[in-house]
Amino acid sequence: MGFEQAWLSYQKRETCGVVKNIDRIYASLQNPVIRSGAEELQAAFAGIIGNEPVLYADSEYEPGEGTIRLLVKEGLKAEGYHLFEEKGEITVEAPDANGILYGVFELIRHLQLGKNLNGKDITKEPVMPLRMLNHWDNMDGSIERGYSGNSFFFEDNQILVNDRIVTYARLLASAGINATVINNVNVKDSATWLITDRYFEDLSRFSQILGDYGIKLFLSLNYAAPMELGELNSADPLDEKVKSWWKHKMEEVFRAVPNLGGFLIKADSEGRPGPFTYNRTHADGANMLAEAVEPYGGLIIWRCFVYNCRQDWRDRKTDRARSGYDNFIGLDGSFRDNVILQIKNGPMDFQVREPVHPLFGGLTRTNQMLEVQIAQEYTGQQRHVCYLIPMFKEVLAFRTYVKETDDTVADIVSGKTFQQTRCGMAAVANTGNDDNWTGHDLAAANLYGFGRLAFEPELTAEEIAAEWITLTYGTDETVKEELLFILMNSWPAYEKYTAPLGIGWMVNPNYHYGPNVDGYEYDRWGTYHRADHQGIGVDRSHSGTGYAALYREPNARIYNAPETCPEELLLFFHHMPYNYKLRSGKTILQYIYDTHFEGVELVDEMVSRFEKLKGKLPDQVYERAMERFLHQKKHSREWRDQINTYFYRKTGIPDDRGRTIY
Repeated sequence: MGFEQAWLSYQKRETCGVVKNIDRIYASLQNPVIRSGAEELQAAFAGIIGNEPVLYADSEYEPGEGTIRLLVKEGLKAEGYHLFEEKGEITVEAPDANGILYGVFELIRHLQLGKNLNGKDITKEPVMPLRMLNHWDNMDGSIERGYSGNSFFFEDNQILVNDRIVTYARLLASAGINATVINNVNVKDSATWLITDRYFEDLSRFSQILGDYGIKLFLSLNYAAPMELGELNSADPLDEKVKSWWKHKMEEVFRAVPNLGGFLIKADSEGRPGPFTYNRTHADGANMLAEAVEPYGGLIIWRCFVYNCRQDWRDRKTDRARSGYDNFIGLDGSFRDNVILQIKNGPMDFQVREPVHPLFGGLTRTNQMLEVQIAQEYTGQQRHVCYLIPMFKEVLAFRTYVKETDDTVADIVSGKTFQQTRCGMAAVANTGNDDNWTGHDLAAANLYGFGRLAFEPELTAEEIAAEWITLTYGTDETVKEELLFILMNSWPAYEKYTAPLGIGWMVNPNYHYGPNVDGYEYDRWGTYHRADHQGIGVDRSHSGTGYAALYREPNARIYNAPETCPEELLLFFHHMPYNYKLRSGKTILQYIYDTHFEGVELVDEMVSRFEKLKGKLPDQVYERAMERFLHQKKHSREWRDQINTYFYRKTGIPDDRGRTIY
């Protein structure tokens, strides 16, 4: 096929128990999602066990040993499943076709992991209602912030419909992902025309493939489409002509494209058009579109990444971190029920360390989604290994104190806090047309891990990593042990040798790769570290920008004082002298020196451990990943030396341990 099957390669496994004798699968084969599940079981049994069961219609069902039955049955919430074995027969029950499909993949995971199914009885329900990927693919085939080759959705302004799309849908479904946005949020050029008959035929075929695996298609939308498609001279959301245009357009789109879930909109941010042009609010813009898609069950997902991107670096009161909160908090409760606000995990832009966005816990009457980024824009761009699920776990566990209980970010975006059903979790995707999908072979753990985490947030990052390793590379204990060490230490290592204590942004402008301490210090983007010869950090306390006060108590009080602020975020919230002593007794400056050396040492150990796997991984995988590890080893030293040298030259204070700093 020219590309790999990732964790669905279905290699031969040593298994035991009833699965060896399975020869029949009964299912409602007229349902395309259930048929996809049944056929996936056939392929899995053929590859893992060595025999391929025969498919039968459920109307022909005869109980007995050697049987799998896929049965639609009420009793669980949407997309949940009940998997059990009894007297040699395996049953997957679910209230809907998606639940059947997820139960099938649970069964397949058991086969891949070599688990005994005898007497198993498993009931699971997805925690996040919406589990979505956001692709930033452009129709010319490029990908904004793409680190895995070009798009496999688009090429030369055409939509690609091929076997790779089928495998893509299978990968997503196997991880529990039920929605995807296939085009860049920065909608321009041909992408504006996706909502016209220029693309309806191919888009319909594409959407049907996704639908066969329980995945809803979403599109990013150009807010100025009424003007850019050449039909109106305004996009004012309160203009009756504009409203009418969108209503007719949505009727046309939803009629032409089956399985369409709705639209993602980036408006009034980074130069994108939006309602501000007409002195309207985000709620005015979102609600106008939501009204147009409501008859078709459509959703409008409105991104909250909105900020003043022309900030003067001399201005110490304006704070980009505040902007999302300031833009949306006053609109709480004014959005229609089919609008979801999509909020980044932090207030800046997917840094290696940020506080949780204060809109979580600030908004109480608005549907909310969490947006994370598995495309490693600021975390090594898939040339460095950086397993991000531990970070996402910390975000989900953060207590907002919006209520006495059920107040974590996970509670909010799962709908538990405010009893909502239109909510969930989205990830900016990390895929491309590279053979291994994600550039760095180990970056696929972030793709798989995001889906598993959104479905089952109670899983630990380590459990997810171990599961992915075995599914992808088999049951060899050495492979599992070494790769698990690498993955679980990769985010801490990257944080150590890049940006200290929550400050972030010490990267080259525009392409965001490699060290450049002052790269963003004097420009318009509002991403400053304020380093001088005495100290570093941004004062976001009550005497600074006031950002810390946007949180509920006790978080506001904790963040406001250096003595109580979590040290990993100290420089995000406070401008501190270099000789300030941390709780360890180290000064901030010595901490910077030490962690940058420690990060490189961790990378060296990661590379050493990976070298043990030569001959235990497929040669192509080993050589491909080793090339990236050797780059990371060299590049981490560049980070260490540039950062340490910058602060040594800024302060004139040497390293206590006398190590080489230039």
